[in-house]
Amino acid sequence: MKKHIPLLGLLGLLAMGCNENSRQVSEAERETSSATADSTNLQPALQSISADSLLAHVTTLASDEFEGRAPGSVGEDSTVAYLTRHFKQLGLQPGNPDGSFVQKVPMFGYTPTPKATLTANGKNIPLSFPDDYVALTRRYVEGVEVNNSDLVFVGYGVVAPEFGWDDYKGVDVKGKTIVMLVSDPPVPDPQNPEQLDSTIFGGKAMTYYGRWTYKYEIAAEKGAAAAIIIHETGPAGYPYEVISGSHSREGFEIITPDKNMNRSEVEAWITEPKARELFTALGRNFDELKEAAKKKDFKPVPLKATASFNIKNELREVQSQNVIAKLEGSDEELKDEYVIYTAHWDHLGKDPSLQGDQIYNGALDNATGTAGLIELARAFSQMETKPKRSILFLAVTAEEKGLLGSKYYASSPLYPLEKTVAVINMDVLNAYGPTEDVVVVGYGNSTLEDVLAQEAKSQNRRIVPEATPETGSFYRSDHFEFAKQGVPALYAGSGVVARNQPADYVKQWKERYTANDYHKLSDEVRDDWNLEGAVEDLQLFLRVGYRVANTEKFPEWKEGTEFRAKREETLSRAAPSN
Repeated sequence: MKKHIPLLGLLGLLAMGCNENSRQVSEAERETSSATADSTNLQPALQSISADSLLAHVTTLASDEFEGRAPGSVGEDSTVAYLTRHFKQLGLQPGNPDGSFVQKVPMFGYTPTPKATLTANGKNIPLSFPDDYVALTRRYVEGVEVNNSDLVFVGYGVVAPEFGWDDYKGVDVKGKTIVMLVSDPPVPDPQNPEQLDSTIFGGKAMTYYGRWTYKYEIAAEKGAAAAIIIHETGPAGYPYEVISGSHSREGFEIITPDKNMNRSEVEAWITEPKARELFTALGRNFDELKEAAKKKDFKPVPLKATASFNIKNELREVQSQNVIAKLEGSDEELKDEYVIYTAHWDHLGKDPSLQGDQIYNGALDNATGTAGLIELARAFSQMETKPKRSILFLAVTAEEKGLLGSKYYASSPLYPLEKTVAVINMDVLNAYGPTEDVVVVGYGNSTLEDVLAQEAKSQNRRIVPEATPETGSFYRSDHFEFAKQGVPALYAGSGVVARNQPADYVKQWKERYTANDYHKLSDEVRDDWNLEGAVEDLQLFLRVGYRVANTEKFPEWKEGTEFRAKREETLSRAAPSN
């Protein structure tokens, strides 16, 4: 028997079907409309980033007129004025809630004049500053003196309870001079001694334990009067000239309430040849001691040697400045959350003691990143509909002096860190042309790189890990100070496979730059630069920041990352209680 459906029921079912179809169409239309709106909104911004504009900014910032952009110099005044002027012209708001475009960073400048003596078995080891060693004090004092301090070799100088590792083994080093190797302990894999153990100290990748900053921190904690790091170019990833160039002239430090008296009196580096000379004079084999230091059962080795230091400091207080601009978000509920783009504006300044050229122009490092910050600010200002969250453009001071500007902001933030959803850092942009890949420094750390990978597909590119994680690049730029406070941070750059170039083109280019120009007088604008790769990277960074600023979910540190616990703690404190 045929079943009849009442007319009203039939009309109801038809209406339900139409409503369901309408809802499906509506949702599909909304998704399409949203994607179209995003594309329409992004295109003018993406197209506004140009190689010519980028080069114009770099050329100005790296000109002799800016005198190498040292903190506390006329170069700082010129740089801050330049950034502020351009941010104002773009119609951005002052980034400091006090109505200004700057955050003052209280620092002091110190110019050390050191004398050092090493005595081994009664024999003097001659030392020439800065060719053989550099030594300084970060205490806010006019000078320090350490006399006939006993030397103790402490391997890599690491105390890492999570790995059951202690290079001090309870040995009292108070008032003594400790000697340490650079980087992490390269622990061999028990199953394959030719490889590093991936379960300890990151395997091939450097951990914070390998950074010189950590080594001096633990030395101070242990009460050492002086700490000497033996520089080796291979593990460090840069030549000794980077050390001597940075620390043989004026340095800077943030002024703390105790005037930094919690630091060791002396922090020093010594070249590998001089270290070998010292150990040979003591009848010790340097390579054997290095080998012993790779093992968990290593014990400190007291040396029949003493060290004496006399350091005179020329001091001056410096009120340096971070420069910050704000693009307010368009969503009333989300505009009090922030995505930050960072780049350091400073370089090494001017050395009047040199003959001829005296200016470290810092064209690639980091006039390019600073110029990129301006380009991104201009691009975001082109958007008809601004991102839901606010965008901050933060040019920080004194990165070259120990990440001081970012350290100060992260410890004294202008906007709450629990409402800071991400930091995207730029340090040395690509001057060798477009690449097929994007290198992620600190690969595997956060979900920001997942966003990066998805957006890179729009450029037919892929993300790859950095080739030399053992050099600790993740800990050597400004995003790290935010990461230490738990804020998810992304540090990425152009890849290693250049389009339409030989396979080793990028490798050779970077090796030449590191050997010939990095932190040297020759880091200047060159006629053979190709900034199209930098433009592509900036467009990618814009896409990532735009997406993060519009997505409801916060980026996160991945499981096992050393910064995850800090972020969870910060967010839990900020969460409203029921």
